[in-house]
Amino acid sequence: MKKSLYLFWLFLVPFFSTAQMNNIKSTLEIFNIETSERTVFYTEDDHFEAPNWSPDNKYLLINQAGKLYRVDLNTKQKSLLNTGFTDQINNDHGISFDGKWLAISHHAQAEPVEGEAPKDGSRIYVMPIDGGTPRAVTPKVPSYWHGWSPDGKTLVYCAERNGEYDVYSIPVEGGEEKRLTTNPGLDDGPEYSPDGKLIYYNSMASGQMEIWQMNADGSAQKQLTNDNYSNWFAHPSPDGKYLVFISYLEDQGSAHPPMKNVASRLLNLQAGTIKTLCSFTGGQGTINVPSWSPDGKRFAFVSYAYIK
Repeated sequence: MKKSLYLFWLFLVPFFSTAQMNNIKSTLEIFNIETSERTVFYTEDDHFEAPNWSPDNKYLLINQAGKLYRVDLNTKQKSLLNTGFTDQINNDHGISFDGKWLAISHHAQAEPVEGEAPKDGSRIYVMPIDGGTPRAVTPKVPSYWHGWSPDGKTLVYCAERNGEYDVYSIPVEGGEEKRLTTNPGLDDGPEYSPDGKLIYYNSMASGQMEIWQMNADGSAQKQLTNDNYSNWFAHPSPDGKYLVFISYLEDQGSAHPPMKNVASRLLNLQAGTIKTLCSFTGGQGTINVPSWSPDGKRFAFVSYAYIK
C-alpha cells in the first residue's frame, strides 16, 4: 500500500471510532461457541459500538455518541454511565479483571510539551467501574486502550508516535510508556492472555494484517494467522484456550473500515486450527474490545445494516 493511502486510513481510525454514522441499524448479538447459536440481544436504529461483558455477568457496556451505556443482561434496559467530563469516548474501552475499574479512550488535548504545539487526540483514562471522575494515564496522544494486565497494574494500547502506530504498555498509575513493537506499519489491538504471560495483537509486519503474539515484555513475536483475510482484534477466552477475532473477507491493507463483509472466527490455540463462526456486515465497532462472557462460553459483538 502506498504510504499516502496508508496514512489516509490511519487518519480515519480515530474518525470512525468516535463519529456517529447515520442511517445505521446496530444489532448487539451473542454467539455461543458450544452450540454455535447466534442470538440477537438488543437492536437500535442508531449507531453504537464495541461491547464489553461485565465480569459480574450483569450487563454489556457499549459506546454511543461519545458516551458509555450499560445494557442490562436481564432486562435489556440501557442506562447512561457517569463518565464525568469525558464525553468524546471512542470504541476502545474495557473493564479490569477484578471488575473494579474501567479504562476508556477519550478525545482530549495532550499535556503540554515545552517547545511543541498543543496536540489533540485519543488519550487513555481510568475510572471506577460504577462511574465517577476519570484520571488520565497517558500524557501523549493519540493513545487507544486495548488491554488490562490480569493483576490490574499495567495497560497495553496502540499509540502513534512519530508517524508509526505501535503497541505500548504503561503502569496504571502513570509514568513512562514502554514501546513493545517496532515493526514498520500498523500494530494494534494488544490484549493480555489470562495468565499475563503473553500479549495478542494484530500487525502488518508480514505485509498483511494478521494475528500475532508476543511475550508480555515484547519479546518472541510470533505470527499466528496466515491467510487472505485481514484479521483484527484477537480476544483470548477466559480459560486461555481460544482467540475470537474478526476477519475482513477481502483484504483491507492497514484499514479497519465499517460496513464490510466480515466473519467472526475462533482460533484453537492448542491445535492451531481456525473455525469460522458466523458472517455478517461489520468491521469498525464490531468487536474492538474484550467481550467474552465470564464462563467463556459466549461472546458479544455488533453487526450493522443500512436503514433503507
